[in-house]
Amino acid sequence: MYHTILKVAVSLSIILLCTWLARKTPSTAGLIAVMPLTGALVLFWTYIENKGDKEIMEGFSRGAVWGILPTMLFFIVAMICFRKNLALPVTALCSFAAWLAAAAVHRLILK
Repeated sequence: MYHTILKVAVSLSIILLCTWLARKTPSTAGLIAVMPLTGALVLFWTYIENKGDKEIMEGFSRGAVWGILPTMLFFIVAMICFRKNLALPVTALCSFAAWLAAAAVHRLILK
């Protein structure tokens, strides 16, 4: 239970920092939001919860490396939508649709 509370507290702190920072320097907030900090936290927790199982750690790392591509596509679509002055719900829908399609390809490739 302690680990779960700690995970939530750390994740919430990062989200709050990014949303606060976005008012002052949006590009820095964006950089922090997608930096390896999140991946490193998940890597750390996965390592602890699986007692450092090499196969699980390698699989997670491989999935993360290739998962960068769908995430990049998500933000590219969002950037294009915002340039076209689309509303946030439309932008989110288009971005998530692009991510979902790319994630499906990701799963097929890594099977």
